[in-house]
Amino acid sequence: MNIEDIRDYCIAKAAVSEGFPFDEVTLILKVHQKMFALISLNGPLRVNLKCEPERATALREQYTEIIPGYHMNKKHWNTVSLEGDLPIDLIKSLIDDSYNLVFNSLPKRLRES
Repeated sequence: MNIEDIRDYCIAKAAVSEGFPFDEVTLILKVHQKMFALISLNGPLRVNLKCEPERATALREQYTEIIPGYHMNKKHWNTVSLEGDLPIDLIKSLIDDSYNLVFNSLPKRLRES
């Protein structure tokens, strides 16, 4: 998957917005103003995704393309390299998990809007 594919996959989800609040090279994707994905637009192709702590550790042990989240809380975030051999289905699953973790943490009134 390339950056455009990742962006398109994320933006198609309900209540997702995008922007550049930190700098001009880091695309942030949010669900109701809470981040679930950060995409680096320069340098190595990679995306930061939220993850359950136990699964985050297991994924890092299983895949060299997945490391602790760059500039993030390493317990809850992974950085996923898009330049390796990760299956597309796994990348999409990790995006889905990140989105769902954030979405499900929202107040009920936002989840139902």
